Amino acid sequence: MKIAIIGTGYVGLPTGVGLAELGNDVVCIDRELSKIERLKAGHITLFEEGLEELFNKNLHEGRITFTTSMKEGIEKADIVIIAVGTPPHPVTKEADMKYIHAAATELADYLQDYTVIATKSTVPVGTGDDIECLISKRNPNANFDVISLPEFLREGFAVYDFFNPDRIIVGANSKRAISIISELYAPFDDKTEILFVSRRSSETIKYASNSFLAIKIHYINEMANFCEKAGADIREVAAGMGLDTRIGNKFLNAGPGYGGSCFPKDTNAMAYMGRQNDINLSLVEAAIQGNHQRKKEMAHKIINAIKVNKAKPRIAALGLAFKGGTDDCRESPAVEIIEELLNLNADVIAYDPKALNNVKDLLGDKIEYANSAYDAMCGADILVILTEWDEFKLLDLDKVKSLLKHNIIIDLRNVLSAEDVVKADLQYLGIGYQV
Repeated sequence: MKIAIIGTGYVGLPTGVGLAELGNDVVCIDRELSKIERLKAGHITLFEEGLEELFNKNLHEGRITFTTSMKEGIEKADIVIIAVGTPPHPVTKEADMKYIHAAATELADYLQDYTVIATKSTVPVGTGDDIECLISKRNPNANFDVISLPEFLREGFAVYDFFNPDRIIVGANSKRAISIISELYAPFDDKTEILFVSRRSSETIKYASNSFLAIKIHYINEMANFCEKAGADIREVAAGMGLDTRIGNKFLNAGPGYGGSCFPKDTNAMAYMGRQNDINLSLVEAAIQGNHQRKKEMAHKIINAIKVNKAKPRIAALGLAFKGGTDDCRESPAVEIIEELLNLNADVIAYDPKALNNVKDLLGDKIEYANSAYDAMCGADILVILTEWDEFKLLDLDKVKSLLKHNIIIDLRNVLSAEDVVKADLQYLGIGYQV
C-alpha cells in the first residue's frame, strides 16, 4: 500500500518507519528542508529506542523516502496520514489548528484517485468535518474520505508500541475507508483489538484517554504527599492499589508531575473544549492546576533539603527529558523544576544522556551542562534525579559521595534503592515515603 505521511516529528517518523517495516511504500513529507536532507542522508532526527536501526534498514531497502514536495508525496498515495503539530494556543490553551488546516488545504490540490485522509495528530472534536470542508472547497472533484486514526505511541516506547498496540482506534463514517484501513492493519488482526467508531467519538477518545491518565498521575502524587506526612510508603500503597483490576498498576508512579508533548497539551485542550460546550470538567481542571503546582513544590523540596545556610546553592541535576527513553524536552518537569530553582537563586549544572542539545534551545546559558553524571556532581552541594534514565539507577554511590559537598540525594523518580544510598552514608529523599 502507498502511504504519505505529512510531518516527521515524534508521531510521523516512528509511524512512517513502522508502516514501512510492515512492507508498505511510505513517503514522509516535511516543509523543513534541512530535516529532509538529513533524513535522506540516513541521519535520524530524533531519539527513540530502537528507531534508528529500523529507519536505516527501511531507508536502505527503499521502503521509506523523504521529500519536501506535497505533490510528490500525495499524488499516488492510497492513504495520507496527517501527523503535524497541534500546539496549544498561548492564551486559551486550545489546540492550534493552523498546521492541520494548512496541510489539508495544500494536499487537496494533488488528490487524484480515491484517497483516505487520516488524522493522526491529536485534534479537537469536529476536525474531521473541517478537513472535509477544506478539501472539498479547494478541490470539488476530489474523491476521498476523512477518518480519525489517533496515535497511542508512548514516547520512549514508540517502536515497541507500534508493533504491539493494546488497541487500534479508527473513526470512520465510510465503509470504503473502513475496508482500506482494515487492510492496512491486517498484520495486527490476530493480536490487537481494532475498534471502529464514529469519527467524532474517535477524536474524543484520545483526549479522554490522556486526560484520565493525567488525572491518575495527579492523584498518585497527592497520595504521595499524604504518605510523606502520615508515615506510609507510596510505593507500597501504589502496589496495593494496582492489584485492583479496576484500577490497574500503570501510571501509579509518584514523581515530579506529568509532562511531554501530550498530557499538558491535551488536558488543556480538553478543558477548553469543556468550557466551550458549557461542561464543567472539574477533574481535568484540578489535574492541570495540581500538576503546575507540583513543579514548584519539587523545587522547594530541593531547596529546603539543603541544610547549610548558603545564598546560592549549586545543584547537580540528572535528567532533562520529560521521561527516560526519549530526547523530548517539551513541557518537561525537569526543565520546569530547574527554571523554578533558578528563580530561587540556585546554580544548576545538568546532564542528560540524550536531551542536552534540545534543552539548550530552552534554557540556553542559564545553566551549565555536564558531559556525564559524575561531571555534574563534581563540587555540587546536592544531587537531584529528575528523569528516570537507566544509567542513573546504576550510579556508583561511593563515587557520588566523594564528589558532592553535602551528602544529599533527592530522587524525584524513586529510581534508587534508599537502603543502598543510606548504606553509602548518603542522605536520601525520595517521593512519598520517609527513610
